[in-house]
Amino acid sequence: MALVIHPDGRADWRGRTLRCALGRAGIVAGADKREGDGVTPAGCWQFRRLLYRADRMEPPATALPLARIWPEDGWCDDLSHPEYNRQITRPFTASHESLWRDDELYDLIVVLGHNDNPPEPDLGSAIFLHVASPDYAATEGCIALAREDLLEVTAGSSDDSVIEILMAR
Repeated sequence: MALVIHPDGRADWRGRTLRCALGRAGIVAGADKREGDGVTPAGCWQFRRLLYRADRMEPPATALPLARIWPEDGWCDDLSHPEYNRQITRPFTASHESLWRDDELYDLIVVLGHNDNPPEPDLGSAIFLHVASPDYAATEGCIALAREDLLEVTAGSSDDSVIEILMAR
């Protein structure tokens, strides 16, 4: 099953059209993605696993591999570090972002198979499918859906599900 993302902020899922937020700099070809550029990489990326905040919600229904997010969880974005584009445990001396956020954007995170097998330095890290802000503000390169829509997508997903991000024609 594919979640199809259009450059105008639409997502197609099982015959429904959903609203989504994209990177602040738009969509580029996946090979042109660079760390910190704010773009969403075009391409077809597998759903790897679902992370969730157990202090804010019950485990969501899904056939994806499922794991809790803990306060010490982070994601390495230091392109010179061997753990680049990998989940890490904090404290962590290299550059990283926290997965335990004060807002609700990372209450649900689908880890996508972008630049992960193996990660190549500077081709982008932490490209997730996560919860959108109430105003659908642009992301740093991720794709974001309303919480209810994301729960619907993850309930109908397994580890053979993909996100297909299209470029403008």
